[in-house]
Amino acid sequence: LAIAMNRIGGKSNSGEGGEDEARFNVLRNGDNMKSAIKQVASGRFGVTINYLTNAEELQIKMAQGAKPGEGGQLPGHKVDQNIARVRHSTPGVGLISPPPHHDIYSIEDLAQLIFDLKNANRSARISVKLVSKTGVGVIASGVAKAHADHILISGADGGTGASPLSSIRHAGLPWEIGLSETHQTLVKNKLRDRVRLQADGQIRTGRDLAIASMLGAEEWGIATAALVVEGCIMMRKCHLNTCPVGIATQDPALREKFTGKADHLVNYFYFLAENLREIMADLGIRTVNELVGRSDLLEISNTTKHWKTKELKLESLLYQFDPGKTQSLFANKKQDHNLEQVLDQSLLSILDASSAQIDILRPIEIKNTDRAVGTMLSNEIAKKYGSKGMDANSIPLNFKGSAGQSFAAFGAKGIRFHLEGEANDYFGKGLSGATIILVPPSSSQFVPNENLIVGNVALYGATSGDVFINGMAGDRFAVRNSGASAVVEGIGDNGCEYMTGGTVLVLGKIGRNFAAGMSGGIAFLLKDKIGSSSLINEDMVSVESPSEKDRLLLLSKLKAHYQATSSSIARELIGNWENQQDNFVKIYPKELKAIEQKGNSKKAFAS
Repeated sequence: LAIAMNRIGGKSNSGEGGEDEARFNVLRNGDNMKSAIKQVASGRFGVTINYLTNAEELQIKMAQGAKPGEGGQLPGHKVDQNIARVRHSTPGVGLISPPPHHDIYSIEDLAQLIFDLKNANRSARISVKLVSKTGVGVIASGVAKAHADHILISGADGGTGASPLSSIRHAGLPWEIGLSETHQTLVKNKLRDRVRLQADGQIRTGRDLAIASMLGAEEWGIATAALVVEGCIMMRKCHLNTCPVGIATQDPALREKFTGKADHLVNYFYFLAENLREIMADLGIRTVNELVGRSDLLEISNTTKHWKTKELKLESLLYQFDPGKTQSLFANKKQDHNLEQVLDQSLLSILDASSAQIDILRPIEIKNTDRAVGTMLSNEIAKKYGSKGMDANSIPLNFKGSAGQSFAAFGAKGIRFHLEGEANDYFGKGLSGATIILVPPSSSQFVPNENLIVGNVALYGATSGDVFINGMAGDRFAVRNSGASAVVEGIGDNGCEYMTGGTVLVLGKIGRNFAAGMSGGIAFLLKDKIGSSSLINEDMVSVESPSEKDRLLLLSKLKAHYQATSSSIARELIGNWENQQDNFVKIYPKELKAIEQKGNSKKAFAS
C-alpha cells in the first residue's frame, strides 16, 4: 500500500502500531515503502524521535470512526517478534491502547501535543483525526485554533474488521454529517482557510470523492476499498489471526496467500481520479479547490421512501455560510507554530560547533514558557544518526530554573539533560534514549522526597533512556512506558498504567491504582513507603519478593541514582543494604511472568 501511494504522490498511514525502520530505506528499483503519515495514538506504540522524523505528516488519532470513544487491544497471540520489536514490547504479551490520550484532557493539552510534534519534525504537517459526531464542528474549531494543519473527519462506516460488532452497528455517524458540520462551523468562525479537511469512511468511487469535496473536503481517505483491491474478502476476523488471504495475520503460512500488488492499487486510484474528473467536467469545475464547499451542486434525493429515512430532514447539510471577502472555502494559509523563538533554536548549532563541549557546560536559564526543550535538537540528531543516536553523554545540557511542559520530549540518545529546578507536565514524553536528571535547586530547603518536583504524565510513551528524579512526580507517572528506566522518590495516582516495558523504581509513596493495565516491564516499591497494598491494582500484576538478580539490579539503579542526584534516600538505602534489600517488593505483570516462565522451561528442556 505504501509503495503504491508513494508512486502516485499520495500518502499511506502507518496506523497506531509504529513502523519497521527497514521500511524507511528506498528499494533498489526506486520504490519507497515508508508510510508518509505516521500516526500518534493513545498507546504511543513505536513513537520514537526517529519514527516522527521519517514522516511527511504526523496524525494525532483522537478516536476511530467505527468505534468512537473506545480504545483497542491486540491479543497476545498476534504479538509476534516483529510486532513486539516495532512496538517495544514482549512477544506473546497483549497490548492495550487506552481510550484517551493521557496527555490530552483539554484543547490546551492538544495544542501542546501539536507543538511537541511540530518541534519533533518541522517539515511535517500536523493532523488531528476526529470522528463524525454531533458537535464536531466546535471541536474542529478548537483544533484549528490549536494550530493543527489538517483535520480528518472519520465516518462510522469504515474502520477495521477487528472492531466490536456492537460498535460497528450502533456507534458513530456517517462522514457526511460530521464533514458538513465541520466545514460550516469553520467557515462561520473564519477558520476554514487555515486548515485542510479530509473525510474517510467507506469512500469508494469518484462520486464519493465529489460529494465529499462539495461538503467541504480537499482530501479523501480510502482504506476498505484499497484493501479489497489488494485481495481482502472482508471476513471480519482480523483479530483472530486467521485472515485467509494473508492481509491481517502474522501467520507465515497464511501470509504466503497474499497476492496483492502495488500496480493494482495504482490502477484503482487512477480510475478514481478519472471518474472524479468526468464528474467535475460535467459540472464545469476545473480544480478540486473550486469544488470544495459547493454544496449548492447537491440536492436531497426523494426517491427513497424507506420508512426509516423518509421523514429525515437533511437540508441543513447543504447550508452555505458566506465566507466573506477575506476567507476562502479551502486552505490557503499556513498555521504559525511559533517555532522561531523556542529555546532549541539556540541549541541547534551544538551539533556542528567544534567548541560545543565548552559552551554547553554552562547552565542555561530555563523558564516555564520554554516548552518541548530538547525536542527540536533531537529531531536533528535523528536526521543525522537515525534511531542509534549519538554516543551516551555526547551533548551534556545543563539547565537551571522551571522548565515548561514537555521538557526533553522525544529526547534522542546522546543528549544528557541535567535540570536543577523543577519541570511541568509531560516531562520526558516519548523519551527515545536520552538521559534526564532532575534535582531541586541547591538553595532549596524542602525535603525532596516529600515535595513535587515534576508534574503529571511524565515519561508517557517513553521507549528508551534513563531518568533520575530527586523528588516526587505527579499522577500517571510512566504511563505506557515501554522501555525507559526511571528512579523517582514518590508518585501520584495511576503510576505505571498500561506499561509494557522498562523498569521503574519508586523510593517513596505511591498513589491509588498503581499498575492498572500493566502488561510488561518491572516496577519496584518500598514496603514501608507504600503502606497498604490496596493502592496497587492487582488485576494484571502480582506483588512478589525480588529475586537475587532483581536485587543486583536494584543496587545498581540506586548507585546510579545517587551518582546522578546525590539523593539522601539512595545514600541511606545503599549504606544499609543488607537490611533494606528485603524492604523492596516487585510488581510483576502476570502475562509477562507466564511468557518468561514458558521461555525458561523451553531453555531448560533444550539444555
